[in-house]
Amino acid sequence: MPADTITQTELNRALLARQWLLRREPATALAAIEHLAALQAQEAKPPYVGLWTRLESFAREDLNALLRARLAVRATMMRATIHLMSARDFLEWRTAIQPVLTGGMQSVLKDRMADVDMAALLAGAREFFGNAPSTFDDLRNAYAAADPECDTRALAYAVRLHLPLVMAPTDAPWGYPSAAQFTLVETWLGAHPSPAEAQDDLALRYLAAFGPASVADFQTWSGLKGAKAIFERLRHQLQAFRDERKRELFDIPNAPRPEAGDAAPARFLPEFDSALLAHADRSRVIADEYRPLVVTKNLRVLATFLVDGYVAGTWTTERKKRSATLILKPFAPLPQAVKEELSAEGHRLLRFMEEDAETCDVQISSGYERSQEPETPA
Repeated sequence: MPADTITQTELNRALLARQWLLRREPATALAAIEHLAALQAQEAKPPYVGLWTRLESFAREDLNALLRARLAVRATMMRATIHLMSARDFLEWRTAIQPVLTGGMQSVLKDRMADVDMAALLAGAREFFGNAPSTFDDLRNAYAAADPECDTRALAYAVRLHLPLVMAPTDAPWGYPSAAQFTLVETWLGAHPSPAEAQDDLALRYLAAFGPASVADFQTWSGLKGAKAIFERLRHQLQAFRDERKRELFDIPNAPRPEAGDAAPARFLPEFDSALLAHADRSRVIADEYRPLVVTKNLRVLATFLVDGYVAGTWTTERKKRSATLILKPFAPLPQAVKEELSAEGHRLLRFMEEDAETCDVQISSGYERSQEPETPA
């Protein structure tokens, strides 16, 4: 039986539904983190904004409490980048992701590690981080003190990608300082990563959060090579589709796939949000022509806002004494009704991010029309 065709707009609405961007959900922060299959977290603040934009009720302390209770962790995971995930998912997925991390080291360092005894390096690093939580600057300084001629950055990078470590949260407002300390996962969680390579579960969780998707999409999100074999093993559990370019997509049966005409509200996404990075073909959420405006040359992914489900511009905040300003830079002129919707949502975002600000403004570029916050919060 031929696979059903799914349109680009239907893919957009499916992604928004899975990512809880069509409507805010009445879920806990931990449930959201697991439902979303982790949140990208190169920096400490973005996951807080990502949860705020998806949940009916979310306060900064909700996530801080999870981190202190060791129910959620921030660590290196998919694509060798930092993610925020539940402790349970970290322990289950870490072994499955190790080939990605090893490949990342080899592609970056190439022959710089040719003469290094990896077993001895990791044993020494395990002892170092086992003594007390430490930063990677501390580790590099220790290597330099022991051998001034060694390649400290290469050694530390190899450790980061091979030794299961998690960041230790502090009382910083967004959970972690800029130079976070790392500690052994078994010290922090009292357990070692599962020895099983849970790649099938990883693929199913990915589809639940980002499907329908192709094998290439999953490989882009996870970094795993040879994922076609995973999907062939799972084919009997999955529903197949074809996109408008006839590419095969897979999905969880009965997963949310809203109608193309379903309304999509304005939403603000933080830097590095996974909704923008989880597919090889990202046109379901951002037009190809706009991608260079969002991903910088040094691979920083800017904060964005969605209009009718698609990335329509970027945003930043400015703080001057007791005043906070949200600055929106749309890619194209916006209708007045859209500006008003973005302004209302933007004021709510500012009240979340800048809790102690006395005044909040939203500015939309192209004339920088200013919207003053109403006296009575919406």
